[in-house]
Amino acid sequence: MTAMPRTDLKKIHSHLYTAGPAPALVDVPELPYLTIDGVGDPDGPAYQEAVRALYAVAYGLRFGLRRAGVLNYSVAPLEGLWWGSAEQDLTRQDRSTWNWTMMILQPSQAGAELVAEVVAATARKKPGVPVDRVELRRMAEGPSAQLLHVGPYSEERATRDRLVEFLERSGYRISGQHHEIYLSDPTRTAAAKLRTILRYPVAPATT
Repeated sequence: MTAMPRTDLKKIHSHLYTAGPAPALVDVPELPYLTIDGVGDPDGPAYQEAVRALYAVAYGLRFGLRRAGVLNYSVAPLEGLWWGSAEQDLTRQDRSTWNWTMMILQPSQAGAELVAEVVAATARKKPGVPVDRVELRRMAEGPSAQLLHVGPYSEERATRDRLVEFLERSGYRISGQHHEIYLSDPTRTAAAKLRTILRYPVAPATT
């Protein structure tokens, strides 16, 4: 049997997973994601368990599609939507109050029925892991602005400020949640070399 070539979702949507140090405008179409919602410090156990559950379902889905001869693909990077109770600048808020939706891009072949089957199977294999909270959602951010942050997550504020200044100069305002795309594995990459895309949905500024 001829092996299926591996599809790279990052290459298919390269403009969404490639960014430089200069802010740039992109259009983010509606796409399917595995998601899980939560509240709390990203260094806390609730967040870690949620991400573990998300990856468990993502890899289970990848294995199922490959085994069925439908698609062989690489699991896409982890992403996160982050928001607080008031200000958009999360650095000014208690981390225990942060809201988040962690997500992983999926191929179009990952339908709701298959995802439900994988969630159920994963729950049986990994009791105690909150896989029942993982959902398939279609999300569209539309017009957005993004740039690359290199370094520790704790030092993102200066990069975010550059992005906000770009939007103000260009006649835009933030119209959605703070979005991060993690291009590096923090367990294998030095903090100084972590690569993270910061993104905000945008709209024309009102006068």
